[in-house]
Amino acid sequence: MLDRARALLRSVFGFDSFRPGQDAIIGAILDGQDVLAIMPTGAGKSLCYQLPALIGNGLTVVVSPLIALMRDQVAQLTNYGVNAAALNSSNDPAESRRIFDSLRDGDLRLLYLAPERLARPDTVELLRNAGATRLAIDEAHCVSQWGHDFRPEYLALGELRRELGGIQTVAFTATADAATRSDIAQRLFDAEPRLFIGGFDRPNLLLSMAPKNSARKQLLEFLAARKGQSGVVYCASRNGCEDLAETFNAAGHRALVYHAGLDKAVREANQDAFLREDGITMVATIAFGMGIDKPDVRFVAHADLPKSIEAYYQEIGRAGRDGLPAETLTLYGLGDVRLRALQIEESQASDEQKRIERAKLNTLLALCEAPRCRRQTLLAYFGEQSEPCGNCDLCIHGVEVYDGTIDAQKFLSAIYRTGQRFGAEHLINILVGTENDAVLHHGHHQLPTFGVGRERTRDQWRSILRQLYATGLVTQDLSEFGAWRLTEDGGNVLRGRARIDIRRDALRPKGKKAKAPAAQLPDEYDSELLAELKKLRRELAADQGIPAYAVFPDRTLLELAARRPLSLDDMRGVHGIGESKLARYGEIFLEVLLS
Repeated sequence: MLDRARALLRSVFGFDSFRPGQDAIIGAILDGQDVLAIMPTGAGKSLCYQLPALIGNGLTVVVSPLIALMRDQVAQLTNYGVNAAALNSSNDPAESRRIFDSLRDGDLRLLYLAPERLARPDTVELLRNAGATRLAIDEAHCVSQWGHDFRPEYLALGELRRELGGIQTVAFTATADAATRSDIAQRLFDAEPRLFIGGFDRPNLLLSMAPKNSARKQLLEFLAARKGQSGVVYCASRNGCEDLAETFNAAGHRALVYHAGLDKAVREANQDAFLREDGITMVATIAFGMGIDKPDVRFVAHADLPKSIEAYYQEIGRAGRDGLPAETLTLYGLGDVRLRALQIEESQASDEQKRIERAKLNTLLALCEAPRCRRQTLLAYFGEQSEPCGNCDLCIHGVEVYDGTIDAQKFLSAIYRTGQRFGAEHLINILVGTENDAVLHHGHHQLPTFGVGRERTRDQWRSILRQLYATGLVTQDLSEFGAWRLTEDGGNVLRGRARIDIRRDALRPKGKKAKAPAAQLPDEYDSELLAELKKLRRELAADQGIPAYAVFPDRTLLELAARRPLSLDDMRGVHGIGESKLARYGEIFLEVLLS
């Protein structure tokens, strides 16, 4: 059946080959196996359940968290000639009737639903009668308390699966560490699913972080070099979004706002404009983004520190989904750290959940303060080893470091001598010589390491620990009360077999950082022709009320502008042009190409 899938990949979707890992996942799905797949954003998760839905009989039900995402994916599939629909609260009665008729007649191949809709008893009965044979769950990390975006309504999905007769279930997410993966598997499946971990690296993203000195000025400088590109700027507060958007617009950019405090109609209009048009900067809180599938976002910036390392990964992952170069910039400061810590402590979460959130904040700070390649640190969090990437600010510019072997040995010794069972604050109490109840109770005031770090402040020791974590010398077990443990590399440093450089306090900027270079798009195309093709795409999308990329993504237009095909037959070989799109748009685009 995989050969059939490859044929449909070309004829329907216009792709010559699978992306890495897609064929193995699709093969397992076609074999009827339950699947949990962890794939980096932009790796083609959607295709892994869309393509099998075209092979054989039965309905694939797709659980997706956002109405906007459902709408855009259905528009894209319809343009590919696939019979798909979304059943949600935004449908008018006539549209809902058409969907119910298609379900009754067995015409639909994919039906998109929100998890809230699935919890309704009438929906379960509807899907039973429609002959649902496969349940595909997008953004599956939402089911786990360990995930960064836990949603209670996702908890009902395991029971739904059983009510539908234990139908084949396939779950996808881009962000899941080991604890999250285990939790997803336990909550969604009755037996262990086939697990695929496709890697977390997004090599086309340039990763940059900078201490915040004047966020407004820093972001204006960043946007000035990227005028006319589509991008997202995340901000922690609603007022911050409004202020930044006003500043960007005054500087000549086209900026729109998205946050939960906006009128729903305004919010949806802004989101639709961003998805369907080129060159818009969306200034948004984290209310914007999950499931946003716009492939040609060229940059993502954070005006404030993200919530966690998973949230950071998910948010920057909205850039460069077409595989072309894209950029990220994250600004951070001590005020951000204090605010995030305060939000955790004042939340209504359980003590256990607060402990998890504190640990996740520390891992994000470790990334901010990393003394080596930023991508190495990010991937290490997800359990991957890598070489220096050459495409992050630290690889490009370097950092100021000192020989921190002695400092590292002090901390590593405190971890080792206490049995590798304690959290950061207890260990720091030992280093700075604090005789509190816990230290005295365990007799740790009698250790040789007690008080050996009095010359440094508690904040400096926290920074050093985060850097030890970032360089892979220690690891933290979140399921064991945040206990710190030595890795093999950490043991080598402790025993004097290796040295380690420590970065000076990254939260206190010492002058301006050099700017990260702008990512360059391929230049072997006719720029005037590309502008004409984009204009045509924009007009077609507006006429149909669909996102511009649902007509053709940027990569397709770039290839058309570079190759200048002279006939419909020549266009068949261009990325993203399948038979349905060739029939619908081929002649129209060919007129521009031949003019």
